[in-house]
Amino acid sequence: MTGLEVWGGVECTMLQVNGEWRDQLHETGHAQRVKDLDLIAALGITRLRYPVLWEKVAPRSLEDMDWSWSDARLARLRELGIAPIVGLVHHGSGPDYTSLLDPLFPEKLAEYAGHAARRYPWVQDWTPVNEPLTTARFSGLYGLWHPHGRDMRSFLTALVNECRGTVLAMRAIRRVCPGARLIQTEDLGRVFSTPPLAAQAEHENQRRWLSLDLLCGRVDSSHPWHDLMLSEGIAHEQLDQFVAEPCIPDVIGINHYVTSDRFLDHRAKIYPPHVPRGRYVDVEAVRVPLPEGYETGAEARLREAWERYRLPTAVTEAHLGCMEPEESVRWLLEVWNAAARLRREGADLRAVTVWSLFGAVDWCSLLQRRDNAYEAGVFDARHDPPRPTPLAKAVRALATTGGFAHPVVEQPGWWRRPDRFVVQRRPA
Repeated sequence: MTGLEVWGGVECTMLQVNGEWRDQLHETGHAQRVKDLDLIAALGITRLRYPVLWEKVAPRSLEDMDWSWSDARLARLRELGIAPIVGLVHHGSGPDYTSLLDPLFPEKLAEYAGHAARRYPWVQDWTPVNEPLTTARFSGLYGLWHPHGRDMRSFLTALVNECRGTVLAMRAIRRVCPGARLIQTEDLGRVFSTPPLAAQAEHENQRRWLSLDLLCGRVDSSHPWHDLMLSEGIAHEQLDQFVAEPCIPDVIGINHYVTSDRFLDHRAKIYPPHVPRGRYVDVEAVRVPLPEGYETGAEARLREAWERYRLPTAVTEAHLGCMEPEESVRWLLEVWNAAARLRREGADLRAVTVWSLFGAVDWCSLLQRRDNAYEAGVFDARHDPPRPTPLAKAVRALATTGGFAHPVVEQPGWWRRPDRFVVQRRPA
């Protein structure tokens, strides 16, 4: 046994795209199937990232809340002996009466969190805001999700609101449950580049730590982003509050995907036409032959997070959407083995979370289009009841024995094979 736990997670993003709501619980069908929880329990999973979303419980106001869906699911989880890690906002901007740019977003989120804690005082683990940095980028800098900001000020305002909301939410929760734990998730993918784009890569690599640095009280006058935040309208008093009253995560959760690590290349002409480009190419780092010493993948990112914070750490999303289910098994085992190696070296690695148990819809377009592009997870939800995929056997083995041996995992995943490259020239 490795000592690692297997956690699970249900894709539960709920957000607006150009005025239209996307709800992954509904689109994967999990919202209608309480029996899904029994399938999860049969895998041997005893801890589950699970939504009690603000947007679903209180869509009209905090005086008009409907807990019926959450009541039934959390009660069933208790019966099954599965401890929930409750998420309150998952890539969203809150209900229609707020947004990530609302100055009162933190207080409103905290009020909702207090209601949730009083409703479920037995819940120990909470994630008030999933991936605050990623959500702030997509919603405040890239304009993909509501409120569709496309500038540094919107990005930083959204990020500070999410992190301040997390601080206040945990205070509200701990007034009910003093021992409540903050499981703070984030994608910490690293950016590599050709030399002319080294400054851009360094800018993004400093930025990737911002949410955790804020919560840990590290964004003081010596922090590389401190002055930029002040120049973009973040009040000095707000930053001082984080330093004076940090909300250090009890567990840092790293969500890592094949696409998390990126490579920036100024030589757009060497890439085939299907690769998106602007001022430069931003491509998955696994798609280019990187120079010696460039470390990609889960193990490198987990080690960086451990060495930076020295806090209990978990992989809180391990998922690969692909047509070949065997590749998903290889990806899960690669992440699991990386976490196990670091744990043997002395890092406090707690768990690997099998994400998207019932799959996801349209994430290949970041929910920008309604193509009904479904990718399966541990179960294929295109069937009723959902059918287990090859991942199910691997998850069950990891949860019960700490290992999984099968000829399929002896072969390298596509991200390790030489035919993965979109360019053949050495991009250095």
